[in-house]
Amino acid sequence: MASTSLLKASPVLDTSEWVKGQSVLFRQPSSAAAVLRNRATSLAVRAASSYADELVKTAKTIASPGRGILAMDESNATCGKRLDSIGLENTEANRQAYRTLLVSAPGLGQYISGAILFEETLYQSTTEGKKMVDVLVEQNIVPGIKVDKGLVPLVGSNNESWCQGLDGLSSRTAAYYQQGARFAKWRTVVSIPNGPSALAVKEAAWGLARYAAISQDSGLVPIVEPEILLDGEHDIDRTYEVAEKVWAEVFFYLAQNNVMFEGILLKPSMVTPGAESKDRATPEQVASYTLKLLRNRIPPAVPGIMASSIPLSSLHIFLSGGQSELEATLNLNAMNQAPNPWHVSFSYARALQNTCLKTWGGRAENVNAAQTTLLGRAKANSLAQLGKYTGEGESEEAKEGMFVKGYTY
Repeated sequence: MASTSLLKASPVLDTSEWVKGQSVLFRQPSSAAAVLRNRATSLAVRAASSYADELVKTAKTIASPGRGILAMDESNATCGKRLDSIGLENTEANRQAYRTLLVSAPGLGQYISGAILFEETLYQSTTEGKKMVDVLVEQNIVPGIKVDKGLVPLVGSNNESWCQGLDGLSSRTAAYYQQGARFAKWRTVVSIPNGPSALAVKEAAWGLARYAAISQDSGLVPIVEPEILLDGEHDIDRTYEVAEKVWAEVFFYLAQNNVMFEGILLKPSMVTPGAESKDRATPEQVASYTLKLLRNRIPPAVPGIMASSIPLSSLHIFLSGGQSELEATLNLNAMNQAPNPWHVSFSYARALQNTCLKTWGGRAENVNAAQTTLLGRAKANSLAQLGKYTGEGESEEAKEGMFVKGYTY
């Protein structure tokens, strides 16, 4: 169903109430804004009442100092592309072997607090016959699950996409909870070169909000992730402009859907120039723009949410989005060296796995070396989350860019 028909039936607050470039998201004073705040704090808690305490506890666990998320939720097709890059066939046995390597790396839980899984992995066992979920829990890593059904063309837009998967989501999330998952991921994207159109932004925001509400109702902490794609020649100011609009829309619909802000994880893209831009940004510039975005677009119900020791528990976790392993770590480190009130951490896939996969090469005798490589990248990002990363001893492989134009999961 197109989001436009749904939006017409939602008269709570017109989007003109949102203020651009202010340190708060709502116009003040405003009776309508006050209504929205009350809805976000009272109705949202009621909507997730049966799991409210558990949702907050889960988010706090993932927000542990010096830890972040390992995103290993690639679809079987995408995992097949990764395996093909090292000369392996895309079979369940090979996917199982690689995923076993990742989850069983000794001491991984020291640096990783959560792992996002694909559905196959959630129900899969390791090559030794132990459930993947159990291996993660033993490492003090919270299992998560990718719940969207992928991107499809958005009719009526400028060649943009929307994320499908709301149909049947309630029953699926309930089953995932029973299988051991405790948080969820829904990846939707916004393309700057294609606009973005108002239709695409609203569709992305509405879908995220519905997914978040449904996930919380099933006991899963939702990662809210409107990914601003790296594709394009635009500069960092254009990325910032689009990101501000997207996040304003996202929080507007999260509130309308009574999502409990204390039980969500935020996963924004870092604010960077387009991957094909002639203007490059330093880690310090990326940190400055990204933190400014967060300060200007986090609603009043959320600002008390910071670090892992906070009374509430929302978390700001960043995806690497095709940056090199080194770039992703340096940018994260710069953000944690600048003053900010949040727990700024990572949720990386390729930026943790790229060199690990090459080191493994599909050979059993390379498993230990590959796991050591994975732990090295995880430790580097752990230090970056603490603002203590120096970049010493990085390999040439870690400096290789991983951007792929038009990349899909």
